[in-house]
Amino acid sequence: MSMVLINLLPHREEKRRQRKQAFFATMMLAALVGVLLVMLWFGLEQQRLSTQQARNAFLNEEITKLDAQIKDVASLKTEIEALKARQKAVEDLQTDRNMPVHLLTELVKQTPDGMFLSKIRQEGDFVMVNGVAQTNERVSEFLRNTAYHSPWLERPELQEIKAALVKLEDAKDAKEGKRLFEFSVKLALKRPLAAQEAASGASAAEAPASSAKAM
Repeated sequence: MSMVLINLLPHREEKRRQRKQAFFATMMLAALVGVLLVMLWFGLEQQRLSTQQARNAFLNEEITKLDAQIKDVASLKTEIEALKARQKAVEDLQTDRNMPVHLLTELVKQTPDGMFLSKIRQEGDFVMVNGVAQTNERVSEFLRNTAYHSPWLERPELQEIKAALVKLEDAKDAKEGKRLFEFSVKLALKRPLAAQEAASGASAAEAPASSAKAM
């Protein structure tokens, strides 16, 4: 009985060759898929970059417009401030023209009985007042009036006060006379706006007081 011998080497070599081909084909496919994925990712990143650049360009354009508008607003504010300054200068000039009238009216109104003013001198925003009073209390009342009740005068400062013997016209003896107090007071003039606000406040304060008296 004879045995048939079959050579399997070529078949195994063929199988090994086919496996190598399949392996290389798989590697090529994987490499191709990897390249495609990289290209897809790169394309998406480029698209995102382009979108962001477009947004940045839009924002820069809007910022440029806002800067121009801000400059316009700043210019308008400067013009408005200049107009306000001119208006205030005109109002101050008009008020300064009327200041002597308001000053004399206020001094007459705030000077209590028993006090006489002999000299009034204005120096800028301050007024020096000299006079005589029957008592120290009259001078104190004058200081209170100009400090709290005058819309045109404020911050009174007593510069000097001294007793003086004033000779009477019908006195026969030189030693005969009346004892009075000579004083000197420095007053500050209120600016127009402050004076108007104080006058409005004084009017508003007098209204409830009048209503209370009526009740």
